[in-house]
Amino acid sequence: MLKDILPFWTTYGQYVVIGILPYLVYCFFLKKFTNIAANRKNSNTENAQEEDENHENVLDEDTDEPVLPKDLKSIPFKYVRPSEGEMVQRSIEFYNIASARRTLRFFSSDPVPPEVIHNIIRTAGMILETRTSPSGAHTEPWTFVVVSNTCTKERIREIVELEEEINYKKRMSKKWVTDLKPLKTNWVKEYLTTAPYLIFVFKQTYGVLPDGKKKHHYYHELSVSIACGILITAIQYAGLVTLTSTPLNCGPALRTLLGRPSSEKLTLLLPVGYPANDATVPALRRKPLDDILIEVN
Repeated sequence: MLKDILPFWTTYGQYVVIGILPYLVYCFFLKKFTNIAANRKNSNTENAQEEDENHENVLDEDTDEPVLPKDLKSIPFKYVRPSEGEMVQRSIEFYNIASARRTLRFFSSDPVPPEVIHNIIRTAGMILETRTSPSGAHTEPWTFVVVSNTCTKERIREIVELEEEINYKKRMSKKWVTDLKPLKTNWVKEYLTTAPYLIFVFKQTYGVLPDGKKKHHYYHELSVSIACGILITAIQYAGLVTLTSTPLNCGPALRTLLGRPSSEKLTLLLPVGYPANDATVPALRRKPLDDILIEVN
């Protein structure tokens, strides 16, 4: 058998090698460039996940002292129990207000009293000596940044639109872009400069104690998400409108622009104001109660 093969390789071996070699080189570089592209595409997500997963490893554990005072007092809980009729009526009234909430992209530039914005933030994060939003171990891992300056809003819009154009054209999947078409959204975000206020919600991955040591923020993701829900509801109850905006890949640039530390990550960007006179919303239908409620008796 070997005698049969040797004449073939003697005559054609060089051509076989010449033919295979370019293919191997092609496969090598194709794999290399594919890996580079995949790494670039996932770098933002991976870095964000790594920061969230590893931040607790750098916190100082060499202390037996709790963050809250050891002699923390308990005070009476003030509560006036309503009648069953009152509860039903109040639940209906609140439902009617909350169910009227819509995600809006068309804003009026009419000014909003600053006191209203301050009260909305109080509702979501704090009110006097008490707190309305729950948080893990009472760490309150949120920061609310309110922007009304015209020049700052213009810079914010530049940052967001630059990244969003790349998102729509390159980063987002074809299916994602297709699913958004009925909503008529794109990378142009006019509302960022039209709305009188922009509220940024940052989650604090850790806190800093007065002595400079880092403080654990337990369940910061969940705690800030709950605060955002209360914030959106407070905006609606006050008679204003908003848009739940999560600008992809804009977090670091916006955090730098607003002077926030690296321990904070952008969770939500909310334009807040009155609706434009000609504002429209998609004719969407919400799921009925039977589709979302499971009762176990």
